[in-house]
Amino acid sequence: MASEKPAIGLDIGSTSIKLVGLKKQRNRYVLEHFGIKYIPPETIVEGALMNSSVIMQSIQELVRELRIKRKEVAIGIGGNSVIIKKLTMPTMSHFELEETIGAEMQQYIPFDAKDVFVDTFILPRKEDEATKQMDVVLVAAKKEIVNDYLSIVGESGLKPVVVDVDVFAIQNCFHTNYGVNENDTIALINMGAEVVGINIIRKGISEFTRDIHIGGQQFTEEIQKQFNVSFDEAEILKSSVYESQIDVSAQKQIQASIGKIAEQVAGEIQRSLDFYSGSYGDSHFSKVYVSGGAAKTPRLIQAIQDRTRTQTEMIDPFKGIHIDSKRFNHEFIEKMGMLGTVAVGLALRSPGDKLY
Repeated sequence: MASEKPAIGLDIGSTSIKLVGLKKQRNRYVLEHFGIKYIPPETIVEGALMNSSVIMQSIQELVRELRIKRKEVAIGIGGNSVIIKKLTMPTMSHFELEETIGAEMQQYIPFDAKDVFVDTFILPRKEDEATKQMDVVLVAAKKEIVNDYLSIVGESGLKPVVVDVDVFAIQNCFHTNYGVNENDTIALINMGAEVVGINIIRKGISEFTRDIHIGGQQFTEEIQKQFNVSFDEAEILKSSVYESQIDVSAQKQIQASIGKIAEQVAGEIQRSLDFYSGSYGDSHFSKVYVSGGAAKTPRLIQAIQDRTRTQTEMIDPFKGIHIDSKRFNHEFIEKMGMLGTVAVGLALRSPGDKLY
């Protein structure tokens, strides 16, 4: 549970930077700040910061425009820079667990132990208490990437106090807004520009995570190739094709391109869900929830629903958060809200939480 003054959530994504500030009033969260700043293509590539000055300037502009006074921020990382493993181990204390993981690190992760930050947490066990075993989540993050993010945030004038993992930030956001139903198995799917992150939640606990290296940029690149236009022009065509006044034949061609990539993405998601079902003996999904900037790509949610045969809908990261209509534009929240899912999850973290 977050403190009365949780950290500011700062989601540094490959196409935009999102900032969310929350405060706790009585038994509810209240939105204090929400802003988005788009950044040029290839400013961040596969999690690596390629243009630090642009990122720093964008963060500073957001802080200034939103009149942020707090300095403590929680940031998220994901993609190739993070490995998440779920392990079943003999029951032991957390101190013993850390010693065991440290001694046997190389059998769990493909990185050199000295190059990563490692954290572990023991999952609450819902059944089979007599087996004397426990479920453990192991998270390893590349030090080089984490330190780059910490450095750029610090140089922007903020104080990073928590480093979270994107898929867990989304889970935190979901549980806060939708609650936990211990009879459900759901899939949380974050549609990024470069990576689709999948987190399958069973009985309120993360059972399976996977990253698929396909994302919203592939839609744009396909339209670029078809029409020989710039990235920005292709983005406009992608987002407005169903309401634009462009030539009918061109409109059909764009729709076909979007449909083709949507089927590819949906097929990859279905294969991941099928893998989980085969591995865990759990084939019934109550619902699929989708978030991220690419989630608003036309036809994508319908394609996922058709392929997975599971009701699919967009996460509303502000569903359970009070929003003052006098301070925030309803249309902006409704249109751009799905971009804030990771940032909301980060904004629920407390400055007293572990940094790694």
